[in-house]
Amino acid sequence: MDKLDHGIISLLRQNARAGYGDIGAVIGLSASAVKRRVDRLVADKVIRGFTIQVDPSVDGYATEAYVELFCRGTVAPAELRRMLSDVPEVVDASTVSGSADAIVHIRSRDITSLEAALERVRNAPNVDHTRSSIVLSRLIHRSRD
Repeated sequence: MDKLDHGIISLLRQNARAGYGDIGAVIGLSASAVKRRVDRLVADKVIRGFTIQVDPSVDGYATEAYVELFCRGTVAPAELRRMLSDVPEVVDASTVSGSADAIVHIRSRDITSLEAALERVRNAPNVDHTRSSIVLSRLIHRSRD
């Protein structure tokens, strides 16, 4: 990948619907040259897909929390993934360093459904306890997928 490829990716991150001509005008290539590069980036699996991002509140998922998950003993990441996959409100989860075993991002319709999702997480095998923080306002959100 060169500087032009990085420029194309940067512009597509801002607007996946940008036209090849519009992208080319910014980075100094013709529309057909941009298309060839995008096709190559897709074929090489550098670009894995094109998507839209919808505000979760549109679908009624305006309540969110970050949950620290503490397990009894050692639990493999694959096991954590399996048990958290059973809770549809879990939108993101990662193992972490520090005292918690994982950080879980939950989105729900309201506090009642958030509490129910937290209860399902807490009742999973090997979960000792959780510590939750409910999001009050989102300050910065950057997607770097």
